[in-house]
Amino acid sequence: MTDSAETTAAALPHKLFLLDAFALIYRAHFAFSKNPRVNSKGLNTGAILGFTNTLVEVLQKEKPTHIGVAFDAAKKTFRHEQYPEYKAQRQAMPEDIGLAIPYIKQIIKAFHIPILMVEGFEADDVIGTLAGRAEQQGFGEVFMMTPDKDYCQLVTDCVKIYRPAFMGNAAEILDVAHVLQRFEIERVEQVIDILGLQGDASDNIPGIPGIGEKTAKKLIQEYGSVEGLIANVDKLKGKQQQNVREFAEQGLMSKELATIHLDVPIEFEADKLILDQPDMEELRRLFDELEFRQLAARVLGDGAGSAAGVTTGGTPTPRGPGGPKWPTPARAACLARRLMRPWLSGPRRAAPARPARLPAPAVRSKTWPTNIT
Repeated sequence: MTDSAETTAAALPHKLFLLDAFALIYRAHFAFSKNPRVNSKGLNTGAILGFTNTLVEVLQKEKPTHIGVAFDAAKKTFRHEQYPEYKAQRQAMPEDIGLAIPYIKQIIKAFHIPILMVEGFEADDVIGTLAGRAEQQGFGEVFMMTPDKDYCQLVTDCVKIYRPAFMGNAAEILDVAHVLQRFEIERVEQVIDILGLQGDASDNIPGIPGIGEKTAKKLIQEYGSVEGLIANVDKLKGKQQQNVREFAEQGLMSKELATIHLDVPIEFEADKLILDQPDMEELRRLFDELEFRQLAARVLGDGAGSAAGVTTGGTPTPRGPGGPKWPTPARAACLARRLMRPWLSGPRRAAPARPARLPAPAVRSKTWPTNIT
């Protein structure tokens, strides 16, 4: 970290962004699945491009003073020990994502952003732990950058969810009021009870049979928690009563599996999360190798000073006269498509010559139709 970055960050209100790497990588990969981005070497770069665009956009628009990117540990977690079938139904990681991850980590490191990972824990546990400790240390704003709804259980007046822009939709910030309205609850922590009751097919969390999101909301409104529901099982009727009675332990286990743990053994070291100047030469090398020409122009600008618009501490590089300009994400995507069209569709064929017009007959026959156009 440079001295100027540390001094600038110390002088500004702290604004921490914690990114859920795999949630953003998978989202980027599937966003390009119908129109893959493949470079001249045959590498599918969609996940890399999408993740990097999202990262650059938050750096340029939100101006964080502190930032980190969390990855899931490669080995199984404590949740697998509790429930061996946890995430058991998931398919193997797509090969293209496996090839993209090393490049994404290189890009993150070139931006001088720390990678956060703890064996035995998932990224949401790491982010939840660090977000809570940042709030305890007086950080004014902490943003968990992810599209995952499970993070709603962690939202406080200080800690919020930042859903980055996607497929034409603007970025969205989810605060306490949004979470309470979205889940129709009185307290944020009741998100865990709803997730426990309804289960989560993507993580293979079973929940209680016969209870979906709508029913889970109604039951938590009435009984307050999974434990409260089980204690009042006699008030239920029919099949619902039978399922709650029979699968009570499964419901409690599902609630535990859906709970993001806040006691991950990781130190919150604010000074190591300060946003520093990127390594522009390394970024240029990576962008050249990946053939990200438009992204390089957007990030590196004219090659002088800091990366275009990516600053340390909240003061953006001017975009008017005297400062580098970069296209908006939508414009950059449009330009990229134009550049890529020739090698995606092959060489453009010349239009066939139009046949010469036949001369009109000297005398029109009396029986010639007059309604032909």
